[in-house]
Amino acid sequence: MKKQREKKKKNVSEILSGIAIALMLLVGIALVLYPTVADKINDSLNNQAIDAYKGQLLTLDDSEYKSMLKAAQDYNERLFRSDPYIGALTTEERKEYESLLNLDSSGMMGYVEVPGADIYLAVYHGTDEAVLQIGSGHLDSSSLPVPGTSVHTVLSGHSGLPSARLFTDLDQLKIGDTFMLHILSETLTYEVESIKRVEPGELKDLRIEQGKELCTLMTCTPYGINTDRLLVTGHRIETPVAPSQESTSAAEILTSKWNWWFAFLPAILFAGIVIAVILIHKRKKMKKQSDSESREEEIQS
Repeated sequence: MKKQREKKKKNVSEILSGIAIALMLLVGIALVLYPTVADKINDSLNNQAIDAYKGQLLTLDDSEYKSMLKAAQDYNERLFRSDPYIGALTTEERKEYESLLNLDSSGMMGYVEVPGADIYLAVYHGTDEAVLQIGSGHLDSSSLPVPGTSVHTVLSGHSGLPSARLFTDLDQLKIGDTFMLHILSETLTYEVESIKRVEPGELKDLRIEQGKELCTLMTCTPYGINTDRLLVTGHRIETPVAPSQESTSAAEILTSKWNWWFAFLPAILFAGIVIAVILIHKRKKMKKQSDSESREEEIQS
């Protein structure tokens, strides 16, 4: 009877131990997979938002399009004559600002593409935390991203989030690299002319300069510490002719497939190693138990 109780107790202990190992395995896999899965989900939602924006553009007639573009350009001209960094927007100013370049009331005004830093993100009005968690935010004190003279657009994005890359690779850009803003049906291309690291309160590099068309991409730096701001500023240049859409799409699809495989490879290897260790341990335990039972039978016989 005593041996049976001890055996039952041992079996319960082994079951609890197995459950604990399984839970640890699940937690480990979840921790390994979380950044990759979260980033892929964020990418998918971002691409859906951009596709929806492109679809909305198709519903605009010519007069609506010209009206939206002119309203944004008029806003920029007024902004140039004032000092936009003196204080926060008033209630009326914010209402006007949020109504401009707003196709479907989602707050999205276009998207930014930075080939040298693997950035392809929706651009939203303002820099609230809710915006910066999912995309790039337009600094409301800066010029709207539309063609014109004496404009300086500033876009902000987070770096180093575990759930999304966003502007994490912005520090990979070099002088002479290019990036694009896609606003309405306009593609504004910029060539990087300066890369600076400044303190959060330094604004001189963000101000509008007469006769210049500038855009600055801004993020926190250094990585994980975020005490300063990285400013990547470009001047507008003529947009080069785009390559064949068909060949580009094929390359993007192939790259996307490989990215998924490489992204999940560490997690697959980790899971495989853990499962192999558990199976080997279980096999040794079963062999040991079998040997023990054989010895007991020999003793009893």
